[in-house]
Amino acid sequence: MVKIKKVAKKVSPAKIKKVAKKTVKRPKVLKPAKKNVVLKPKVKKVVKAEPSPAVVVKVVPKVIIEPEPIVKSSRPAQKVEPKVEIKIVPVTVEVKELELEFPITLKDLAIKLQEKPSVIIKMLMDMRIMVGINQSLTEDIVTKICEKYHLKIKKALQGEDLALSTHKVIDEAKDLKPRSAIVTFMGHVDHGKTSLLDAIRKTKVVELEHGGITQHIGAYRVVLPNGEITFLDTPGHEAFTAMRSRGAKITDIVVLVVAADDGMMPQTQEAIDHAKAAGVSIIVAINKIDKAGADIDRVKKQLAKLDLNPEDWGGKTIVVPVSAKTKEGIDDLLEMIILESQMLELKANPNRLAKGVVIEAKMSKGRGPVATLLVQNGTLHLNENIVVGNFYGKIRAMFNDQGKGVTSATPSVPVEVLGISGVPLAGEQFFAILQEKEAKDLANLRLEKEKEDKVKSVKRISLEDLHTQIQEGRIKDLKLIIKADVQGSLEAIRETLGKLNVSEIKIDFIHSGVGNINSSDIVLAVASDALILGFNVEVDDLAKELMAKEGVDVKTYNIIYELANDIKAAIEGMLEPKIKKVFLGKAEVRKVFRLSRAGTVAGCFVVKGKFNRNCTIALTRNAEVVFEGKLSSLKRFKDDVREVLEGFECGISLAGFDQIMESDVIEAYTEEKIARKI
Repeated sequence: MVKIKKVAKKVSPAKIKKVAKKTVKRPKVLKPAKKNVVLKPKVKKVVKAEPSPAVVVKVVPKVIIEPEPIVKSSRPAQKVEPKVEIKIVPVTVEVKELELEFPITLKDLAIKLQEKPSVIIKMLMDMRIMVGINQSLTEDIVTKICEKYHLKIKKALQGEDLALSTHKVIDEAKDLKPRSAIVTFMGHVDHGKTSLLDAIRKTKVVELEHGGITQHIGAYRVVLPNGEITFLDTPGHEAFTAMRSRGAKITDIVVLVVAADDGMMPQTQEAIDHAKAAGVSIIVAINKIDKAGADIDRVKKQLAKLDLNPEDWGGKTIVVPVSAKTKEGIDDLLEMIILESQMLELKANPNRLAKGVVIEAKMSKGRGPVATLLVQNGTLHLNENIVVGNFYGKIRAMFNDQGKGVTSATPSVPVEVLGISGVPLAGEQFFAILQEKEAKDLANLRLEKEKEDKVKSVKRISLEDLHTQIQEGRIKDLKLIIKADVQGSLEAIRETLGKLNVSEIKIDFIHSGVGNINSSDIVLAVASDALILGFNVEVDDLAKELMAKEGVDVKTYNIIYELANDIKAAIEGMLEPKIKKVFLGKAEVRKVFRLSRAGTVAGCFVVKGKFNRNCTIALTRNAEVVFEGKLSSLKRFKDDVREVLEGFECGISLAGFDQIMESDVIEAYTEEKIARKI
């Protein structure tokens, strides 16, 4: 028999695995979500914010996963959607300082910022500023660019700032020593200021003056048993304010001299306003009490009306009756000055380089430039180098107020010095410099700067840009100088302006008076940055020259409500464009011809400037404007001409006015409309 063997077939492992899967059914179990899994959200959420340049807002997504419990189910597992919570975390970026020297070119700024110049140019183009790579940038533009890089600009000390850096160091309290008070006498022209000072000094100053009137500013030192006082004898409050306009804050106490027989005069009121604007203490000396018509109570009543209520009437103003002739009450006045100076606690540091103010300066024959200096801080020594305005020099000689030679001057001590290269202005500040070369370089630098400033026009406050300055926060109060024709109008203007419901700014009347606008008003406006308003008044010729030189805004009105409306409209930013009168020429009427056809023709002589056919004219008679209008004809002999120059005769006919008289004055001007800039 043949035995047949059964051979088992070979099965592959993959097939075995496949069969096993079909036969064995395993229950499906949901796996729990892992706790440490961090899911990244697919949606990127952008949070728009406008932080300040120093703060960057960083968005940190926080993923919250809530795992579901394990549930045995035949259904497939669902995907777990993570909940995304957006949390804003402010991150403070440190603002660094970048020291720059101005002016700076775009290329140099790019190097400082470590940025490509093309990137800076693109930034400026976005700001609508087209600048080349080698052009200089202003400080405002550089500040805006640096803010984008979170940088703060720090000006590098250069030129004047570097040379005077030692004088800008603030003294420590332990180094300060008491100093004597600096007192200025102010008041009306003949109320006895210099005579009273002479009685105090016990020397004859008045006899040396021309006509008994002070011709220059003098500084004198008076030594008393209980202290020392430095007196300034000024030629008036105008000089006092002119010195203040140059940055000189020298006076600690103002002694207002009022005559007991005359009482308050217009110049006395001006002096009070100037002293109040300077922010100094006021002591009133009622002089000439020995005269028969002296009335002290009347003067006190007048003082009380001007917010200078005497102490014996419950006020805070020290009032001392004195007599320069009999020397009555002078000791009481000096005692009150010493007491007031002690209350002010005046101190300075004598152990440092000197700085101070020029009281007066002149060119002396045989000695050269001579300047009277008042030391405010530090000690001035012989042979020291000083800078005064645009001049410099080494002090070759130094004299005190009695003419004796001295080698040093401490704070509050006036001295006369020789050795300065020129004659400085009164009110200029002087600084002691260690090196002569530094002093010379600084003086030359100031001279160059002065030449540049002459080219630039000085921008004073005006009604047209008042609203802009208020919005920019440059001014907090509006200072006004008001002049009117009569006292009643003046009081009405003050009352009307005081009732204006203006919340943006405070209105401050620093001076008001009756009469034309004069040079004293212009000087005060320059020192205080004030506006001048006139009602039914004119502007003096000297004041007009100062207006043009200093750029002071003067407005004149004939109706009170127009004045009030202009002030309110200026503050609210709704003022109409300014109409500026530009002076063309001035002519005098020599002869008047009455013709049958041509009418009235004035035979004139052009004394200044020129006249043209299109100009506007103002006819003035006895300092009053009689007519304003246009020309109807302008002739030279029998021919019509376009213009007539200075020094020539001409025939002028006015449109709508024929009441021309001999010796009338005709002024020609053009009107320019200046648009407001907001």
